[in-house]
Amino acid sequence: MRIAVLDDYQRVARDYADWDSLGAEVEFFTRHIADRDELVRDLSGFDVVVAMRERTAFPSAVLERLPELKLLVSTGRRNPAIDVAAARRLGIVVSATGSVPYPTAEHTWALILSALRHIPTEVRAMREGGWQSTVGGDLHGRTLGLLGLGRLGSRVAAVGRAFGMHPIAWSQNLTGEHAAEHGATAVSRRELFTDADVLSIHLVLSDRTRGLVGEDELATMKQESLLVNTSRGPIVDEQALVAALGHGRPGHAALDVYDREPLPADHPLRALPNALLTPHIGYVTEDVYRTFYRDAVADIAAYQEGAPIRSLTAE
Repeated sequence: MRIAVLDDYQRVARDYADWDSLGAEVEFFTRHIADRDELVRDLSGFDVVVAMRERTAFPSAVLERLPELKLLVSTGRRNPAIDVAAARRLGIVVSATGSVPYPTAEHTWALILSALRHIPTEVRAMREGGWQSTVGGDLHGRTLGLLGLGRLGSRVAAVGRAFGMHPIAWSQNLTGEHAAEHGATAVSRRELFTDADVLSIHLVLSDRTRGLVGEDELATMKQESLLVNTSRGPIVDEQALVAALGHGRPGHAALDVYDREPLPADHPLRALPNALLTPHIGYVTEDVYRTFYRDAVADIAAYQEGAPIRSLTAE
């Protein structure tokens, strides 16, 4: 059996699981393969592919060109970048792994605090011999808007309350009772954008949520507000966001996710002084990687024994 482990950017996948226990040839790919033809060439002859979440897409057109592929393991509990129906039609088993919810919520607060206190600017100034050059924003008494109040949004709400913030929330099916259970107030969609001092996105990407935050929503935000996205890039209309930040409404954005990843080197977001950017590292922690890769090995071992586990089905 030949196993390909994709997008091992930090070169650590080998260290987080016992790959030798599989008795197979394992190759770790440390650079992202964006070109579809190159991806097919590089994966030719592999029986198993381990994909890191949605970093690499596997549409039908790619799966059909990988006749040797028998098992596709996706880290995490869902992966919209994989055409699961096509995989099933082609006889390819698609398995998932467990996940850990708290790292992304923690990173959300790392971004919020870094943006409001101008941490990157002050750190850079210190290294260059400077001293105080900015005035930070405050959290206490401010309104925390949550676009989504599920397992991640509710964690962010709890931390917001600890800072003395007032959480408000909206999602399509959110009830006042559910919001109250997490110490938040359910509001209308418009109120969420107009009232929030910090607005953090915690929705699953779907046809319903793609482009949900667009020009109209951004235009209603406060001039000094902060938009935070650690969920999925396409939930926000990226072109509209670039334009809105250029006009100063919202005043700032802190982003960990983008329409296209890795984010192109010449992308206009990289040049905006009021955009704090990180390279989709909200889930990149030791606990998450340990869970992902150990479960991936367990998925492959179960497949070897003829009893696949954690199989995904087409939605």
